[in-house]
Amino acid sequence: MRRSQRLLEGGRSWPDMAEQVPLWHHYLSAIQSRESPRAQDYQRAEDILLTVLERVHALDNRFLVDYSRDLEAFQFALRSSEDPLDVEVPLGVDAKALFIEESEATELGDGPAICRLGVLKNASGLEPWMTDDVFSVSSEDRDKCCGHIVPSKVLCVLKDLLVAAVVHCKHHRLIPPGSLNAASLKEGQLHLSLLVTSSWRKIRFNVVPVVRKKHRVPALEEAQLKLGFPEGTLRRIASHGVDLVPASGQHWRISTGYLLSRLLDALGSLPGHRLDSLSILDRVNLESWRGGSQNPGLTFDHLKTVLLWASRLFPAAEDWADLQGSVYRLLVVLLCCLATRNLPHFLYPEYNLLQDSGLDLGVIYQRVEHFASQPEESLRIHITHLGHSRPPRIDNGVKALLQLPASDPTYWATAYFDFLLDKFQVFHIQDKDRISAMQNIFQKTKTMGSENS
Repeated sequence: MRRSQRLLEGGRSWPDMAEQVPLWHHYLSAIQSRESPRAQDYQRAEDILLTVLERVHALDNRFLVDYSRDLEAFQFALRSSEDPLDVEVPLGVDAKALFIEESEATELGDGPAICRLGVLKNASGLEPWMTDDVFSVSSEDRDKCCGHIVPSKVLCVLKDLLVAAVVHCKHHRLIPPGSLNAASLKEGQLHLSLLVTSSWRKIRFNVVPVVRKKHRVPALEEAQLKLGFPEGTLRRIASHGVDLVPASGQHWRISTGYLLSRLLDALGSLPGHRLDSLSILDRVNLESWRGGSQNPGLTFDHLKTVLLWASRLFPAAEDWADLQGSVYRLLVVLLCCLATRNLPHFLYPEYNLLQDSGLDLGVIYQRVEHFASQPEESLRIHITHLGHSRPPRIDNGVKALLQLPASDPTYWATAYFDFLLDKFQVFHIQDKDRISAMQNIFQKTKTMGSENS
């Protein structure tokens, strides 16, 4: 009998789950066997896209080519889902020379505020960005700026350049026949969608113009966060700054995509199963929760955010030593977020990534809870893996426990999630302080239950 169960349940015992471990590892091995072909497909598609973007730059040197795409290749190989990938096209403008006009209205989801990029009166060196195709003259005499760089105009210019570049590359046979067609270029609200064929796989890229800007991100300075990441990593990541991307026809917003990808990459340098657990849940999400992408649902970015929070809440190496336990560390965080309908942005926690998502969170919660309770059927990748399912790991009423952080933010802490892990029978930590803190949460919930009865 586990020590924590004896402490919290008064002697209640559970079946030995050790025999299920090979099933988790077998499922992971099947996922990893596809990583190399996926990485090769991505690299071929990237070569095609870079060839087109190099032509864009030759046509208009205001648009630069970003060759540092190693993080995107790493993430594409890591995941199973086929959601579009963002490709950033840096603008050749010095953000320090621009006037950042922050708006009072915030853009929920990926940044603290939206802003306009103003060009100061009598500014020098910004003449290429003061032409009518990307610039709008200010009508306000009192304004510090003579006008603004307009996202909708930038996107329109970039689209025309991409069409011309694709036609040129096809005509001069710079890209493989059939790999790219200008007709696949669709103008989204805030990006340009381009479909690239690599081998038999079609990869959709969202081409996004960005302005590089030095910007302080307070979350990267938190002492708590430093416990879960390699020493010095946060300082190096923060030094990159942030990207400003289109938020509307007139406004830009902060994008933290690059910073989050760097954090994910840093987790891969640590021992344990952090990235393995993300790969498993992404595969389960694709096949079981989204029905092979037939149903709308969680994205890889949602699950990546869950892993980042789990890494902060469980900074100890022993938390990630066991594959099954590692997956459940993501699951308890995910279930809590779905139950409270709030997945906080990792770097800007006041922003909820589930708000206005259009997803049926109740249905998704039921699917995730079912997997957490009886994961075996979703881990079978071949008919030979059929067998009897284990009894459910949790009793009714767990959703009420998962709701607690919505009413009291102090529950968003390691001890609370340790308590949930124990409910799912996957808490094996022997640290006395952790067990004591978990006991306190257990007693607190018992007291609450008595008061409400």
